[in-house]
Amino acid sequence: MTATQEKQSLPAATPETRTINLITAITEALHEEMERDDRVVLFGQDVGARGGVFMATAGLQASFGQRRVFDTPLSEASIVGAAVGMAVRGLKPVAEIQFADYMGPGFDQIISQAAKMRYRSGGQYTAPLVIRTPSGGGVKGGHHHSQSPESYYTHTPGLKVVMPSTPYDAKGLLKAAIRGEDPVIFFEPKRLYRASKGEVPGHDYTVRIGEAAIRREGTDLSLIGYGGVMPDLERAADALGAEGVSVEVIDLRSLVPWDKELVVDSVQKTGRAVLVSEAPRISNFMGEVAYSIQAAAFDSLLAPVGQVAGFDTPYPYVQDKIYLPGPNRITAACVQALNY
Repeated sequence: MTATQEKQSLPAATPETRTINLITAITEALHEEMERDDRVVLFGQDVGARGGVFMATAGLQASFGQRRVFDTPLSEASIVGAAVGMAVRGLKPVAEIQFADYMGPGFDQIISQAAKMRYRSGGQYTAPLVIRTPSGGGVKGGHHHSQSPESYYTHTPGLKVVMPSTPYDAKGLLKAAIRGEDPVIFFEPKRLYRASKGEVPGHDYTVRIGEAAIRREGTDLSLIGYGGVMPDLERAADALGAEGVSVEVIDLRSLVPWDKELVVDSVQKTGRAVLVSEAPRISNFMGEVAYSIQAAAFDSLLAPVGQVAGFDTPYPYVQDKIYLPGPNRITAACVQALNY
């Protein structure tokens, strides 16, 4: 086991460790951070008495009152604008945008205000806010409830962008985001809210933003993804493993900053890389990863870097299995790299 992997390893099971799902991990992180720091406030559409459309904030208003957990009008620009103002004035706002697809009306507030506050003020002010939002497909929500718009925000200097795939990471990364001093866009893959289950310790912990995780070691090919596609990467690795192929599976977890060193080290070892995400392929964030691999590890490559992504179309209502990168498409891309 490498030093990098030791850094990423989960703690040993203890009597306090419980198996929970991803959405419960989100709720726990919010509760614990609000209890730890009375500057943390939570708001968005229906987050109060209802607990959010996916129930991620269930019970928080009852615990902390309507001054710290409250509903907002249906205005994403107002939600983000209020979060920026609160952050500048010393609070720790956590704003929920009901679906990532709805972030458009607040886009200018995010990229022109939150992202640039530290720079435009010469460091006098910061905007330590978190925008949480369910992202991605797999729930047949159609083109207004299933998009993966992370590349818009990875393109904006001044923002951190995070997308976990496990309960352990969701809780630890969200706590780190809330405690930080920068604006963070925290994408939550909605198809994993209740499907992703894992052990989470009862004690306080954080996961450092910017560090990837090696989910399994391998020597023949590096399979790299983040967010909702990670279970499909594992299934593809299982299928290839049954044929004697050793696949290294990497979960980026954080897109800005991202763990270039770990990825390049992996590809230099395996000689092959396949990059997977469910966003449309054009201007996909994984294009940046591919560029970095060929720039730093060109002499180690045994095949062109492969990419499996969503299609360059609006997200379809009923064709989730065709649009999303599933195990079959991922496995096919890996076989192409192996046979090059």
